[in-house]
Amino acid sequence: MKTIEYTIKNSIGLHARPAAIFVKKANEFISDIKILKDGKEANAKSIINVMSLGAVKGSEISLQAKGDDESEALDALTELLDSFVEEY
Repeated sequence: MKTIEYTIKNSIGLHARPAAIFVKKANEFISDIKILKDGKEANAKSIINVMSLGAVKGSEISLQAKGDDESEALDALTELLDSFVEEY
């Protein structure tokens, strides 16, 4: 299992469209992927779970992946989160 810490940088956080794009990307991997925020845990492959975290700009989250492609998953998801800064 691998875990990374990340600070949400885009203005609207993981809400609606960014959350949908994030979940779509997470579903490209076979690893189990979770997002942890303020003691809550969400399945990163579920739009409802991701949006329920209330991850807004400045939120500190942990991305956790466990599986054969865990490193690739975390790399791709952090790259995607970084790209949201320019779009949202």
